[in-house]
Amino acid sequence: MRWKLGLVFVFLAAPVWADAVDVARAYRTAHASEILGRYVELLAIPNVHSDLPGIRKNADYLVERFRERGVSMKLLTLEGAGPIVFGEMRRPGAQRTLGIYVHYDGQPTDPADWTTSGPWTPALYTGRHDEGGKQIPFPKAGETVDPEWRIYARSASDDKAPLIALLTVLDAFREQGIAPAWNIKFLFDAEEENGSPHLEEYLSTYRQEVDDVDLWLFCDGPMHASRRAQVVFGVRGIVSLEVTVYGANRPLHSGHYGNWAPVPGMRLAHLLASMKDESGRVLIEGFYDTAAPVGDEERAALARLPSYDAELRRQLGLAATEMDNALLAEQLLLPSLTIRGLTSGSTGELARNVIPQNAVTTIGARLVAGNDPDHMMDLVEAHIRKQGFFIVREDPDLDTRLTHAKIAKVERLRGTPAARTPMSNPIAREVIASVNRVLEEPALQVPTMGGSLPIYVFTGLLQKPVLILPIANHDNNQHAENENLRLANLWYGVDVFASVLAGAEAAE
Repeated sequence: MRWKLGLVFVFLAAPVWADAVDVARAYRTAHASEILGRYVELLAIPNVHSDLPGIRKNADYLVERFRERGVSMKLLTLEGAGPIVFGEMRRPGAQRTLGIYVHYDGQPTDPADWTTSGPWTPALYTGRHDEGGKQIPFPKAGETVDPEWRIYARSASDDKAPLIALLTVLDAFREQGIAPAWNIKFLFDAEEENGSPHLEEYLSTYRQEVDDVDLWLFCDGPMHASRRAQVVFGVRGIVSLEVTVYGANRPLHSGHYGNWAPVPGMRLAHLLASMKDESGRVLIEGFYDTAAPVGDEERAALARLPSYDAELRRQLGLAATEMDNALLAEQLLLPSLTIRGLTSGSTGELARNVIPQNAVTTIGARLVAGNDPDHMMDLVEAHIRKQGFFIVREDPDLDTRLTHAKIAKVERLRGTPAARTPMSNPIAREVIASVNRVLEEPALQVPTMGGSLPIYVFTGLLQKPVLILPIANHDNNQHAENENLRLANLWYGVDVFASVLAGAEAAE
């Protein structure tokens, strides 16, 4: 459905009435190859969150590109932290301010794992490369662009796509003299993939820059697995622990010492098996106790979601999923426990006839509303002790080894809480109305996303509502090798940002 847009402030002598979505669609159709070229420029700049020189190159690029489009830009800095790229557009007479959060850093990756050109050599394919898609050259000016094509590169979907979509909308609006209906503040984070460790300090230090924002729009995450657009009101929190269990203080020949010396890998396997039953239910005492009850609004939203789990299992090659095929959307409202990685000795051609000295695992827990990160880590540690382990914070010395038969070193990694905006928030409802103007079917409204984002800083420290607007395809290989973005999703981002920036108040 298309709605006509009302009176908007104009930059130049331009028509007073304009359909902002039609303007954006016409612009991205006419300039598709140019938009992709700009996208390639940004994707080609390495952006691993720990590489501060590379992060600064990304920041400088964004400052320049948004400044060219009339946005007042600057870098917010703190010692030892990646810079926040901050921008502002003010519309005379606007009564409200929309904050737009995007992160521009990316996950680390090994180029050798990529079967496409590599993480920072963007490549264009006719479809998913593992489903028969073929690499093709990027189109020249005026050539047709197929929306089913995909761009492969690190951060193609997470999270540089919204940046290019926003730049495109600003170009389209400027060409036709249209201004957003809101005051707009842009906040581009350099450390999201590292848990945004400095974001709270940034927002405290520079609070005067953001205090007038009425709602924050987070542009991250995938669309629904059915390819339906969705808006999301919250995210899970996250905590991680690295656990090391020990055997002898040196590797032992498995023939000489097998059936006598403790095997760390086996000990770790027993410990991990004690944490979840075969159905997937977490057995750690108290693990589910602090999860906030699911309210009537959330229950109603879940009931309206499409039935898609069976198709998702088919796509992923899974005959069954945890908790007897419980619905994915419902499981996202419970805390989860995941084994993120395991190491002990070597496998394949490097396997040796030894009993390793230790075995290591990283355990991740996704949290929901009501879960305190420290409390949840306390529960995991209490469970480890209950299995007979003596917990240490550093590798044990000889006296400790001789005193305790079972030892586990537990290292707590930084945790963040879950957060959620009430689904009845009136400004969020207006933004959703703007989203729906570009869709044939209304966007799915989802209480909580499975991933984690630092929205707790905005809902907690700033006491402001947050709405999440994902644009990436669900099968984007986010955080993994061969990350990609389907072009139809980039075009959706252009359309939906045009409608949101035009504002619900402009609709007739």
